[in-house]
Amino acid sequence: MEWIKLIIGFFIANLLGYGGGPSSIPLMYEEIVPHYHWLTDGEFSNMLALGNALPGPIATKVAAYVGFEIYGWAGVLAALLATVLPSAAALIVLLRVLQKYRQSKVVKGMTLLVQPVIAIMMAVLTWQMGKGPAASIGIWQTLIIAAIAFWAMERRKIHPALVILAAFVYGGLVLRYSM
Repeated sequence: MEWIKLIIGFFIANLLGYGGGPSSIPLMYEEIVPHYHWLTDGEFSNMLALGNALPGPIATKVAAYVGFEIYGWAGVLAALLATVLPSAAALIVLLRVLQKYRQSKVVKGMTLLVQPVIAIMMAVLTWQMGKGPAASIGIWQTLIIAAIAFWAMERRKIHPALVILAAFVYGGLVLRYSM
């Protein structure tokens, strides 16, 4: 029965995840952590950090990881199909519709109105995932690490994978001795 839950969970998250990875991640989080309890908050954030360091779409990496953890290779296949099929089917249909109505003010307005919703979903996810590190290493250290990561990526234009790698090194070398 777990493979059916995998299909339903990832199908729903990716069917409703308009806008790609950033909009799908909070929806996948809701299915993976609070709804089905496949991973904890910490496991999800670790998996997300590692997945962001690897090339390719984040949704398929999340699906493959969780699918394998829950139901092995059959789980990988089920979760990946549930992740890719809604997007592929919607892409085929929407491309035809958008091609026909691409100059419509309604279509342009719908696209613009979805962006704030995605931003709020990402903010809520950030808040939920930030509770774990704040509890374990302290709020100030969490905020300092977040500020340095923001500065490195936004101001210095350092690739996110290198920032994640630096955080791994910091956690492994500094935090293990300070806790």
